[in-house]
Amino acid sequence: MAPNLSSLSSLGIKLPIRTSFSPIRLSHYHHQRHHNRQPKPISSCRRYHPTSRLPVPKRRTTTISLLPSSLCFSRSFSQSSSITSNNAAEIPTLHHFIINAQASLTSSPSSQTLSDLVPASETLPMGRIYHETYGCQMNVNDMEIVLSIMKKAGYSEVVEVPESAEIIFINTCAIRDNAEQKVWQRLNYFWFLKRHWKSNVAIGRSQSVHPPKVVVLGCMAERLKDKILDADKMVDVVCGPDAYRDLPRLLEEVDYGQKGINTLLSLEETYADISPVRISKNSVGAFVSVMRGCNNMCSFCIVPFTRGRERSRPVESIVREVAELWKEGVKDVTLLGQNVNSYNDASGAEEEVESGSDWKFSEGFSSTCKVKKMGQRFADLLDHLAVQFPEMRFRYTSPHPKDFPDELLYVMRDRYNICKSIHLPAQTGSTTVLERMRRGYSREAYLDLVQKIRRIIPDVGLSSDFICGFCGETEEEHKYTVSLVKAVGYDMAYMFAYSMREKTHAHRNYVDDVPDAVKQRRLTELIAAFRESTGPCFDIQIGTTQLVLVEGPNKRAPDTELIGKSDRGHRVSFANLPVPDRDCYDGKRNPRVGDFVEVRISKSSRASLFGEALAITKLSSFYNSVRDEDVAYANRT
Repeated sequence: MAPNLSSLSSLGIKLPIRTSFSPIRLSHYHHQRHHNRQPKPISSCRRYHPTSRLPVPKRRTTTISLLPSSLCFSRSFSQSSSITSNNAAEIPTLHHFIINAQASLTSSPSSQTLSDLVPASETLPMGRIYHETYGCQMNVNDMEIVLSIMKKAGYSEVVEVPESAEIIFINTCAIRDNAEQKVWQRLNYFWFLKRHWKSNVAIGRSQSVHPPKVVVLGCMAERLKDKILDADKMVDVVCGPDAYRDLPRLLEEVDYGQKGINTLLSLEETYADISPVRISKNSVGAFVSVMRGCNNMCSFCIVPFTRGRERSRPVESIVREVAELWKEGVKDVTLLGQNVNSYNDASGAEEEVESGSDWKFSEGFSSTCKVKKMGQRFADLLDHLAVQFPEMRFRYTSPHPKDFPDELLYVMRDRYNICKSIHLPAQTGSTTVLERMRRGYSREAYLDLVQKIRRIIPDVGLSSDFICGFCGETEEEHKYTVSLVKAVGYDMAYMFAYSMREKTHAHRNYVDDVPDAVKQRRLTELIAAFRESTGPCFDIQIGTTQLVLVEGPNKRAPDTELIGKSDRGHRVSFANLPVPDRDCYDGKRNPRVGDFVEVRISKSSRASLFGEALAITKLSSFYNSVRDEDVAYANRT
């Protein structure tokens, strides 16, 4: 059982008389509130300093004051500790406080300490974890980081349903209102599990051993922290994307009647030293976060305010994580970042540079953000990984069109294990709307970049993002977007109706004046244009031989077909029949998950491909044979 207040009295610690029934807290930095304050632009954010003065929270609290003076721990106690993202897990908790106080009151080496009296399993009650993730692939990777942190703290058991959990994590997304509404619906159900826990256990609905603690993580936690905490005891802990190391301490505070909150953004946190606990154990693909945050400040986007400024992991830490994945059997790695191709490992850089001098953007593109130090860029990282892991494929998302210098395109062309697939978010096809969005390029510059990419990487597959009905969008501007979709011909596209986000530049300066009905009609027209233009991207693959990484049975025909992904990211299905193994086996065998299989494409459905398996091979062997054929053809001609 956790120590109670009588334990403090037995140690000679005097407590002041409380004037209210509000819970006692040891520190308050994580309860920092921002009522009636205007949000500051991200450029004005600075790294949190432990001696910075913080506003006194509005909640009624009483601070513990200790006698004698050698044991005085007041509010400055928490401020005297270095509260940065790298050592947040080491912030003293109530257990440390009691043990240190007892040690100070006795000098006898043979005296029994409180830690001897209280079993370790009771000082930090463990609980089973249930987790849900909404939003982007970065959120999936964040949850893997959270599970790693919790496992190190002793929370090692993960369950499949929330009814069996003592801790419920919900990792949130704040990009669109629809994502937030889904989260609120789930929080209502988790609140039901908490409020009616005894009756749920009695009827067998719940199998948790105590009411679950509900923890909100991610971007929505950062954006709506006050609203979430005030929602009728619905949530116990709110933790932002840069504060995951602090989760064990925040959960412990809940045991003493507190609500844990830490949404401080960091200029340094990358979790580079943490090995994520993979959620999909048997998958041949994995995500690796290489950078966090975004400096672009597009007028429609909330990410800079929920994820903070850009910071990149050192190359060495990324290589180390990829090596671990290779040992686990992973064959396809997707590198992640809010603006992944602005990756800049400046850990070894000494001289500062001005943006625009040595930092190269795509031609015709610009940025309002200056690069202070330039280190190894994204092309350097990709080249390093491709050389060191020749039998592993590499993809990346989500990039910004401004960060495609020629060096990056040539690396993609020359390294066979860097997939020839580029996500190139346009957002709109109208130059005037692009200006209001603060994207840093025109329609013409975007189309020129598309032509350059296809000239350097002829067989590249392109995908994109589009927003319909942004502030002030006219019918003519919408038609420019439709025409851009038809002109480029994307393999895939993500299209959404605009959803105004608080704190953004658009929220402060524009009016969301396009009616919802108009947004939906324009979205329908854009989807129709995409479906009309994407057909040739798939049809052109018919008759070619594609190297497919087997991911598992085809759900539509699990007993007879396998499905995998081609270099361009297309889904390819084929019959599960014995084929030759060109590298390791003299006879024939059925392909297995994780095998690379040569597949001759015979049909296209404009959303996927179907073909005939020819042979099982290695990644390097396939492309070496392709190059040999190209050389032989060139010699003949």
